[in-house]
Amino acid sequence: MALTPSPFPNRAAAGLHAAGWALVWPCFWSLDRVIAVCKSTTLERRQRREQECYLRPLKVFFGVLLFFLLFLLSLPFGFLGFLLWAPLQVCRRPFRYLVEESLPDRETHRGFESEGKASFCFATANLCLLPDGLARFNNLGDSQSRAARIGRLIFQGVGRPNLRVFVQSPGSCGALSPSDSILPEASSTSYGATRSQPAARRHPEPGSAALVESNSHVVCVPCDDSDDSSRSNQEKRGGAPRAPPSQGLADVPWEVSTMFPANLDVLCLEEVFDTRAAKKLTDRLKPVFGHILYDVGVYACQPPCSCSTFKFFNSGMLLASRFPVLEAQYHFFPNSRGEDALAAKGLLSAKLLIGRNRKGKDVVGYFNCTHLHAPEGEGEIRCLQLNMVTKWIGDFQAANKLPDEDVVFDVLCGDFNFDNCSPDDHLEQNHALFEEYRDPCRAGPGREKPWVIGTLLRQPTLYDDDVNTAENLQRTLVQEELRKRYISPPVPAEGRPLLYPEDGQPWVGRRLDYILFRENSISDRCRTEVEEVSFITQLAALTDHIPVGLRIKVSMA
Repeated sequence: MALTPSPFPNRAAAGLHAAGWALVWPCFWSLDRVIAVCKSTTLERRQRREQECYLRPLKVFFGVLLFFLLFLLSLPFGFLGFLLWAPLQVCRRPFRYLVEESLPDRETHRGFESEGKASFCFATANLCLLPDGLARFNNLGDSQSRAARIGRLIFQGVGRPNLRVFVQSPGSCGALSPSDSILPEASSTSYGATRSQPAARRHPEPGSAALVESNSHVVCVPCDDSDDSSRSNQEKRGGAPRAPPSQGLADVPWEVSTMFPANLDVLCLEEVFDTRAAKKLTDRLKPVFGHILYDVGVYACQPPCSCSTFKFFNSGMLLASRFPVLEAQYHFFPNSRGEDALAAKGLLSAKLLIGRNRKGKDVVGYFNCTHLHAPEGEGEIRCLQLNMVTKWIGDFQAANKLPDEDVVFDVLCGDFNFDNCSPDDHLEQNHALFEEYRDPCRAGPGREKPWVIGTLLRQPTLYDDDVNTAENLQRTLVQEELRKRYISPPVPAEGRPLLYPEDGQPWVGRRLDYILFRENSISDRCRTEVEEVSFITQLAALTDHIPVGLRIKVSMA
């Protein structure tokens, strides 16, 4: 399928679609405002307690009256617009493709031409950007403002200089992570463990020098333990406890970071259901990600000419990539139930052009993102969807793989809506997908690695002081006792008491957001190594999920 900016085959269809939606939108907006007026977030209720609250009943009464009246007045126009809008979904391609041509040329080979190896960084985040009224049921309001802030924060994280610090001295311990750096505040953003060592602060020896490499320039920074002001500033930045070192299977470096990785290559976002919010996100992300697939999914009756399943919302997925998208394909899940059936959740698969290797062959990567069925206790549905995901990925790669190219990564990520610690999710935990794709956070079915952190926050506590900023959430996540208060606990099996955690194991909580990678589908000459797993707190108080990042190193023989 050809990738073009418009999802429609011609301007006439695009124009009719725009006209139809323009008639529907006032009706849709006024109904959304009726819900939003009635439903408050805990932050809004807290703010009202600090102000005069006797006007609240009047605002609710007259607000509902006004917006419901607007809904009734716009309903005839909305019906006409719907009759124009719905049939056009038959010819609509299931995504829009934005290409930012004004970006400067970027070195795309990522080291393959000169060294035969390169690092790739991926991240996934569930943003809960539904229409404002519906988002409030997740204790999140003002989706348009949140979308703008989220886009700005991701841009700040991804668009900052990618700094690496090296200590050059006889007693040097090698590279320092950003959290160990003596650089200014912007570079001190993470806590965690590297290999089997804890991320304790390390001070260079007197007289040594830290070599800082940023993009194409190198800066030498003197390292002197006598510099009390540098140590003082660092201690202020590092006031939160360090994350405990990983135990047992300690082959995966990890961190809790207050910012998205500066070297992020591909970003997958879920629950970007609101099209205006999606546009705000793309406007803020396109200066760093030149290739964006958004408005992913199908609408109206699916399959066409059938009224059995009507899709009010798209899939909510958005894929932002630094690399060009060569091919893309979307499938929706036909077995969704209840409220999930109103959205076109499914799988988006993309083939990305990375560059060329030392032999002049094209280097490509496969990136897949999905969002599975949400309600608890319905693991059979999710298992069937995982079966579909496995088949669709195989079909897509078989149809688009060429013999004269090297595949360097095959990644699957998204919100799977099950975790690896709840007894209620035992079916999904034992699915064959995990025999093909590797989960760096997983020790086995139902067992997480000791350093893993749950990614689903308790919604009523989103605005508590311990978690309402990136720094506060970071401090909370690395302390087990605090983490118990704010991360959602495992779900027990029906009729059985929950015994969690096991003796001697840490409390992890529900991890719904996954980044998996597969090695048997990449080129035979390629070898993959996990460089880092990160839990990102930059979107604190803006979503009820914790974004997850993964950086892998690919070497070619």
